[in-house]
Amino acid sequence: MKLSVIIVNYNVKYYVEQCLDSLGRALDGIESEIFVVDNHSKDDSVGYITRRFKNVAVIDCNHNLGFARANNIAIRQSAGEYVLLLNPDTFVGEDTIRNVLAFMDLHPAAGGAGVRMYNPDGTRALESRRGLPTPMTSFYKMFGLCARFPQSRTFGRYYMGYLSWEEPVCIEVISGAFCLLRREALDKVGLLDEDFFMYGEDIDLSYRLLQGGYENWYLPYPILHYKGESTHKTSFRYVHVFYQAMLIFFRKHYGHLSFCITVPIKGAVYVKALVALVKMLSYRLRKSLGLIYKRGDDPRYLFVGGKQMTDRCRLVARRKGLSADFCSGDENNYVLAIDMVNRYLEKTPLYVVFDTDAFSYKSMLGIMAQVSRPDVKLGTFSNKTKIIITPDEIIK
Repeated sequence: MKLSVIIVNYNVKYYVEQCLDSLGRALDGIESEIFVVDNHSKDDSVGYITRRFKNVAVIDCNHNLGFARANNIAIRQSAGEYVLLLNPDTFVGEDTIRNVLAFMDLHPAAGGAGVRMYNPDGTRALESRRGLPTPMTSFYKMFGLCARFPQSRTFGRYYMGYLSWEEPVCIEVISGAFCLLRREALDKVGLLDEDFFMYGEDIDLSYRLLQGGYENWYLPYPILHYKGESTHKTSFRYVHVFYQAMLIFFRKHYGHLSFCITVPIKGAVYVKALVALVKMLSYRLRKSLGLIYKRGDDPRYLFVGGKQMTDRCRLVARRKGLSADFCSGDENNYVLAIDMVNRYLEKTPLYVVFDTDAFSYKSMLGIMAQVSRPDVKLGTFSNKTKIIITPDEIIK
């Protein structure tokens, strides 16, 4: 078995379905197996995925075990020479996995690899390349120096902004959204640390790979990451879990440092967590009192694809009252679609919804990279499922 793919799901069955569809194309000809570990979802994810993907091994957990523990359950059952940890709110380019495996085969010192992740607006996700959050690197990040000097090898090390996006380069931290691991390396350094419920386990594993004598790589092959469709980043739970993960990592790997170093860093983490929580609660309070209500512009939709797709989406748009335009096109003929996007006023939210029968996942990402506007986000429509998927909602 060449590859085992593991996806941990929590209440995002439609995103998982899209992810599995992209994997069906990307794994063609590769000896592989796919596990979906469901963390006790309430949206019938298990039944939905089981009915539609007979070749996927679904593990139905009785409780929400967290990201690390759920992945470890599947890793222990898997048989691949390589293991790919993949977020449910992603889709992969058709040749991305094949290219990553070819690189790993040629570089036996590589313990793991990540890829070029795109945001839904076509921009490159900074967390595609990261440095270890050493005390000083964490200090520069938390106090804004990383954002102020992103290209600096000192201040910008957290996102390693000085590295090339177009070439394979060694990095320190591989994102857990797409983390391809050599089985031999996992056997040597151990599985994910289950003390991390969610967030931080990818940093910890990357650090242990480096300590074990392996290299971590960034490879310029594309995926889309919706970024957290399975989490609620405005919740108290998110704030607690995220900053708790930072403290667990710091205590585990840097707790031996001088008291004069550890106290300021730990204090900064607590302050950041408190500020984030206060901002969140303040926003909710003001919104509930009607003090900050502001009606935003209604989003528009541009549907691009074949006749079957555009006809179906016209009906959906009429039924849902969507402001929509339609454009015939495929991955060999999409210039008109880009011209139409450029006619829209900036700051008016626009979803460009691609026909997954007419466009490859790789070509969708390439087109969005050309557009690359914060007000324009990628969406998809499948003639098979008849579902519109955007970063912000599911439309059926």
